[in-house]
Amino acid sequence: RGGHLESVVVGSPGALSRCAMAAAAAAAAAAGIIEQRVAQLGLRIPRAAAPVASYVPWRKTGNLVYLSGQLPKGEDDVLICGRLGDNMSMDEGREAARLCAVQLMSQMREACGGDLDKVRAILKIEAFVNSTQEFTEHPQVVNGCSDLLCSVFGSRMGAHSRFAVGCISLPLGVAVEVGAVIQVADDDE
Repeated sequence: RGGHLESVVVGSPGALSRCAMAAAAAAAAAAGIIEQRVAQLGLRIPRAAAPVASYVPWRKTGNLVYLSGQLPKGEDDVLICGRLGDNMSMDEGREAARLCAVQLMSQMREACGGDLDKVRAILKIEAFVNSTQEFTEHPQVVNGCSDLLCSVFGSRMGAHSRFAVGCISLPLGVAVEVGAVIQVADDDE
């Protein structure tokens, strides 16, 4: 029923809950399919982070977008630092990779003019894991990123090729860094 308005007296019982429910329904209706899935998963995608050195966060050519490596930053803007096999558990490493996926989606949104529904496919994930020489379970760590992208974009668009390698250090001491290549809608879509 388009255009139905309900009069609610501010300060009356239920006024806030009705207003909040109406606002949430309007936001969900305006949001795209991917943004709705993000909300259903309880995620919050932050504003795209500025680069920490001399590079651009993403570069588009045709309908391909190359996303620079993203660091694991939590909602409190704190980077997740540590080394797998030393001072970080597998679960903590997976969570760091998951946070990299959230940061990747932030850059994807920016590259798509604010509309994640323009993402057509996650083509490739490029992941680096800060680890000891003895640590060999890099793929399981990076599953934190891959699994989240598949949950958000679905198996058809989210399934991707990837590499997951270990290295002795990463920028700012972070546990994981992940870059990506994605396909987006043609400009005329």
